[in-house]
Amino acid sequence: MSNFTRRTILKSGSAAAGTLLLPRFAIGQADNRPSVTIAVQKVTNANVLDVLREQSNVGERVFFSSIWEGLISKNFRGNLEAVPGLATEWRRIDDQTVEVKLRQGVKFHNGDELTAEDVVFTFSRERMFGETEAKSRSTIQAFEKIPMPKPGKELPPDVPAVARRIWPDLVRVDAVDKYTVRFYNATPDVTIEGRLSRYGSDIANRRAWDEAASYLDWARKPVTTGPYKVVELKPDVSLTLEAHDEYWGGRPPLKRIRFLEVPEVASRINGLLSGEYQFACDIPPDQIAGIEKNSAFEVQGGTILNHRLTVFDKNHAQLANPLVRRAFTHAIDRQAIVDSLWAGRTRVPKGLQWEFYGDMFNADWSVPAYDPKLAQDLLKQANYKGDPIPYRLLNNYYTNQVATGQVLVEMWKSVGLNVEIETKENWSQIMERAPTRAVRDWSNSAAFNDPVSSIVAQHGPNGQQQQIGEWTNAELNKLSEFLETSTDRAARKKAFHRMLEIAEREDPAYTVLHQNATFTAKPKSIKWKASPAFAMDFRAGNFEA
Repeated sequence: MSNFTRRTILKSGSAAAGTLLLPRFAIGQADNRPSVTIAVQKVTNANVLDVLREQSNVGERVFFSSIWEGLISKNFRGNLEAVPGLATEWRRIDDQTVEVKLRQGVKFHNGDELTAEDVVFTFSRERMFGETEAKSRSTIQAFEKIPMPKPGKELPPDVPAVARRIWPDLVRVDAVDKYTVRFYNATPDVTIEGRLSRYGSDIANRRAWDEAASYLDWARKPVTTGPYKVVELKPDVSLTLEAHDEYWGGRPPLKRIRFLEVPEVASRINGLLSGEYQFACDIPPDQIAGIEKNSAFEVQGGTILNHRLTVFDKNHAQLANPLVRRAFTHAIDRQAIVDSLWAGRTRVPKGLQWEFYGDMFNADWSVPAYDPKLAQDLLKQANYKGDPIPYRLLNNYYTNQVATGQVLVEMWKSVGLNVEIETKENWSQIMERAPTRAVRDWSNSAAFNDPVSSIVAQHGPNGQQQQIGEWTNAELNKLSEFLETSTDRAARKKAFHRMLEIAEREDPAYTVLHQNATFTAKPKSIKWKASPAFAMDFRAGNFEA
């Protein structure tokens, strides 16, 4: 899409007088574009805007496609298929090397042009990997509590931990010329292109990093290429963005976007109906009919590439025996949860996988069957005596989270599991290693169309569950390495099937509850289409007041 700038006008000096086309938005012209306020239950968890520290559902919503962009993007107006982003093309050199051609003329928020230097910096030790090494194949420990950055530019420990989760074997990125880079892997990897498209491989500006006084200063106002730039992040309150008018994809249709934390569902809905907010996110399905009784409003959304999970800490005394964890999985009537709390608007999937895996999808797999009698028998075999098992729970970080937690506790109670809810305020408290860490909620997204992006990324040796010391399994870790390095698709599928057997049946790390869905309410007068993701697209062509 064409985008006139002052520079293009000056370059037109040879044009005949009177024939010069003025830009649609001339210097000094009033900016009449609308601004919107979006009520969300949470803006960020880490209170920074570093895509490597905010690997979360709420981060996806504010980051894409507003702030951060990668070399390979996703079609947020389609089915999330890979499309050119900051790169126009890419090609395989061999099983370990991919060459990428950059889109020319892309401007960062500070006016710099995107070049190979910025890409090399983004994937450097300074920005991403710290002192970690490629192909180390050992679990990188992450802090349970997110630390404050040290004075200067030292990376918080969770940044290289997440970076190696995304890129375990990346050796280096070289600039071939100003607009060409090559990615070199230590091992063969059929998923390099997928990793380039995933959350966390987004490009940062080299100069802005150099000029920032500290990591925290940079992380609260990163300079990127997206259609909107950061004005202000108020931790636990709001995030304000404004239009980046030199955006390569066309002039943004909104002047400002304000994401405002409104934890209570009722307050989000009331604010929407009163006109205080233009969008209200994370609407539970049982509230949709009430909102749409007002003919001026509608609710958009549906299932997304994310599954809700219950996760186990096998180090807890009552969960050390896998038979107890298996009992948890067989005591859950998942379809009843989908029917009652989600009004049938989502589904029970075939375990931790998605059909868009293509030939890697195991169609013959299923979640553990709802079988209360089997659950009781497993508890008897495990000699479980009814000792209390803590269940750490956030207050509706996920849609319907508290209601789902209460239903689960009753289902577990009915087979003899004595589960006690412990309400926590934030993720640091949920993840904190202590004798009371046993059962918790989580979700898992497929960042690209291969199981490496989900089961390995979150439950493998460098996944967060192992990083914080909840669970590990030697066979699954060995299979994770095979899945990441093999180019034999049939053998990879067989390995993936075995990983599902381990993590969901034999030595449960988690159990899948249902596919996640997200619903957003807005006035019908606003012409905007929800994406099949947490992300909210406010680029040209997807918003009209």
